[in-house]
Amino acid sequence: MSPLPEAELVRSSLQLYRYLLRCCRRLPPGPVQQHYRHAVRQSFKVHADEDDPERIQQIIKRAIEDADWVMNK
Repeated sequence: MSPLPEAELVRSSLQLYRYLLRCCRRLPPGPVQQHYRHAVRQSFKVHADEDDPERIQQIIKRAIEDADWVMNK
């Protein structure tokens, strides 16, 4: 099960970014939420120059799996 039902609709990096920030809103307020929001923003910046569509899809898949793990933790 995905953290949010919209996980299947994520096809682009911008959609992934918005999806992950929505997931962060479901975390307890405070340091945990701030940590994951910062991590999402940093990861987006690190991968901003990625142009290989296959690699982008791998990143999206992995990010959704990671979000699922964090939300279930």
